[in-house]
Amino acid sequence: MTEPLGQRPVRYTHGHEGAVLASHARRSAENSCAYLLAVLEPGMRLLDVGCGPGTITVDLAERLAPGQVVGVEPVEQPLVAARAEAMRRGDTTTRFEIADVLDLPYDDDSFDVVHGHQVLQHLSDPVRALKEMSRVCRPGGWVAARDADYGAMAWYPEVPELGEWRTLYRRVARANGAEPDAARHVRAWAREAGLGEVQLSTSVWTYADDEACRWWGDSQAARVGGATFAQQAGEQGVSAHDVARMATGWQRWGASPDAWFVVVHGELLARVER
Repeated sequence: MTEPLGQRPVRYTHGHEGAVLASHARRSAENSCAYLLAVLEPGMRLLDVGCGPGTITVDLAERLAPGQVVGVEPVEQPLVAARAEAMRRGDTTTRFEIADVLDLPYDDDSFDVVHGHQVLQHLSDPVRALKEMSRVCRPGGWVAARDADYGAMAWYPEVPELGEWRTLYRRVARANGAEPDAARHVRAWAREAGLGEVQLSTSVWTYADDEACRWWGDSQAARVGGATFAQQAGEQGVSAHDVARMATGWQRWGASPDAWFVVVHGELLARVER
């Protein structure tokens, strides 16, 4: 999402570097959209906006077969990884296409389910995105979105560099035209978008064992220390030295035998009414 279609003034804060795609590839339907699974039925047609490397998308396709699943991103790079994931699993029917969630190239009522995971937080106009997601979803279908809330993240031990990172990340994201504390806004965005029959829930990712914490710490260190985030930090007046120090702080946190981290998510499931 570095240069979304329509030339809107927002860019994808994470970028599409290898460390980001590798982290996103750990996501599955079970750990990232469990709130949606109960309404899915074989044969449904589903659009997955912001599909990233496609692990969630292909999981959903397996559940919906023989239904058609389409994953979209506004740039090609993550779609290459998504197509490779589908090929690895022998999925020859799921499509991956370039499209902008703020201006979807699909007819009204084209899908039974329109899903977005960690998408609204990166957009300049999340309300417009929800309206577009609703437009291409048939009456009686479902719009689903799950987003994190950076301000609500909690961790232990209190490594100072993680606090600095969060302050910087939120500043960078907002400079990019995005809202990093998206979860707390989901209800308001849904109301403004005119969505009816809205169900709201929360869930967390918890990192609380040696292997998980080490992976999360190393993954975040690679993302913080990567060229994309370092450049954006520099635009906010933060030196490369300080960015590297934050990355080292993530590794130090992940190596702690007491490490614990929670990512809070807000979940929206709305039945489309027209």
